[in-house]
Amino acid sequence: MTAQLNATREQWLAARLDLLEEEKELTRRSDALALKRQQLPRVRIEKEYRFDTESGDASLKHLFGGRSQLLVYHFMFGPDYSAGCPSCSSIADGFNGFFVHLENHDVAFWAVSRAPLAKLLAFRQRMDWRFPWASSGGSDFNSDFGVWFSDEQQRLGGVEYNYRREPPAPEPMPSRNIEDWQQRGSDEPITQIAAMTGTDVPTYVRDRPGVSAFELIDGAVYHSYSSYARGLDGLWGVYQWLDRAPKGRNETGIWWRHHDRYGKE
Repeated sequence: MTAQLNATREQWLAARLDLLEEEKELTRRSDALALKRQQLPRVRIEKEYRFDTESGDASLKHLFGGRSQLLVYHFMFGPDYSAGCPSCSSIADGFNGFFVHLENHDVAFWAVSRAPLAKLLAFRQRMDWRFPWASSGGSDFNSDFGVWFSDEQQRLGGVEYNYRREPPAPEPMPSRNIEDWQQRGSDEPITQIAAMTGTDVPTYVRDRPGVSAFELIDGAVYHSYSSYARGLDGLWGVYQWLDRAPKGRNETGIWWRHHDRYGKE
C-alpha cells in the first residue's frame, strides 16, 4: 500500500488513532503470550554441562551467579569462524547495553558459543562489548539445545531447528576449502553473511542462533523456554526501530555489518 502524501493533520490523526487501536491489541496479545511463556512446564536438567569462562571452568548452575533465573543467548560463533555472526553481533549490540539491568533484577545473562574462549574474548574486545561470554565447546550444550548440528546431520537430514526437521543438504555440498569458496563468491545472502565470519556456508549454518531460559529451584536447574529463528526478532533491537521508520525494514539482501565494518567494505 502506498502512503498518502500531503494529508491534512486531521486525516493523519484519524488514521493514526485507527492504527493505535491495532497497536494496543497487539500489546495486549503480547502480554498474554508472555504470561504463557512463564507458565510453560519446567524440565529438570540432569546433564552436567561444563563451560569455559573468564573465571575458569563452570557448570550451568554456576552461570546463575546467585540469581534464580538465567537467560542464555546462543551466539553463532563456531570454532572455525574468524568472527562472530554479524546478525548475532547486531543483536549483541543491543543486549550489551542492558544486560546489567537484568543482572540487577534476579536474572543472570550469558552469551554462549562453541568457539574457544580466547577467540570469543578477542572478538568481544574488538567489538567493545562487556557482557559475559562462555565457551561451550567441550560439552553437548549447543547440540542438546538445538543450536549446533554435525556434518553428518546436515548430509542425512538430521537437522531439527526451530522445532522443524530440515531436508538433507544438497549434494554435492560446497567446498570446505574456505579460500577457494570465497574466491568463487556469490550474491546469495547466506553466502555473504557466511563470508563475514570467514567460513563457507555449510560450516556457518551448522551453528544456529537462539535464546534459552532456565530457573534455579531448590538447588536444581530447570529449562523453561527456548526460541529460535524469527522467534528472536523481538530481541533484535534495530528491527524494532526500523519497524517504526517511514520505510520500515526496507531490505535488499544483507545490509548490516559488524558495527566496526561500516564504511570499510
